[in-house]
Amino acid sequence: MDASQKSFSFEFFPPKTPEGAEKLRVVRDKLALVNPKYFSVTFGAGGSTQQGTLETVLEIKRAGQEAAPHLSCIGSTRENIRAILNNYQSHGINHLVALRGDMPSGMQSAGEFRYANELVEFIRAETGQHFYIEVAAYPEFHPQAHNPDWDLKNFKRKVDAGANSAITQYFFNPDAYFRFVNDVQALGVDIPIIPGIMPMTNYKQLARFSDLCGAEIPRWIRKRLEGFGDDIPSLRAFGEEVVTELCETLLESGAPGLHFYTMNQADATLALWNNLDL
Repeated sequence: MDASQKSFSFEFFPPKTPEGAEKLRVVRDKLALVNPKYFSVTFGAGGSTQQGTLETVLEIKRAGQEAAPHLSCIGSTRENIRAILNNYQSHGINHLVALRGDMPSGMQSAGEFRYANELVEFIRAETGQHFYIEVAAYPEFHPQAHNPDWDLKNFKRKVDAGANSAITQYFFNPDAYFRFVNDVQALGVDIPIIPGIMPMTNYKQLARFSDLCGAEIPRWIRKRLEGFGDDIPSLRAFGEEVVTELCETLLESGAPGLHFYTMNQADATLALWNNLDL
């Protein structure tokens, strides 16, 4: 498969301990060997991992790789976001993943930003074209969306505000992705929309994440995963097969790349990469 014109990237979350940081360095070095376009680093609810995100991004950059910090706006002020943007600019970071983010537990107000399009508008007003901005897309619709039409128009607002491209929530039904792309193109959206890919390695964890974010695990896949019980090798072999086929379908049908949710692990993502002959 010719991957030269497509974008491939890997996502990390900031480690919480020195042991976690050392483990992530090993994972990063393994994944760097396949030369991804960039590594992204998540940003906790209300900026709870702000310092960890910065430290992880700078370490990736020092290692010679491009890094894209996530930046979420819920619970933040313009002053706070301005300071973060200035900090990233001063360190030569020019790629962001701009998100609404989750409301921190116990917080009553969303803060000065309600939606991601407001964050994108603010970034553009403050920094012009310094940052390449990616935003989130939800092929199976955001769990808090009022209705599908509202969700599609909300995505267009982010693009109109200045987003360069988008990364989707993970999904296992390629039809949902292609329908989403067709629907937003009908609204005049023409930016690249990169599918988010989640390896299957832990059924309980995957089911919990999927219930929270609204990603559907098709019933036949869910039943097969449940049936493996404690047989982890068989579960992972099945998951690798299913997700490889999903990636093949997406790439062969024109998806502009893949963004892998690594969960700070290398092996499952590299297995998919090798299966795809990238």
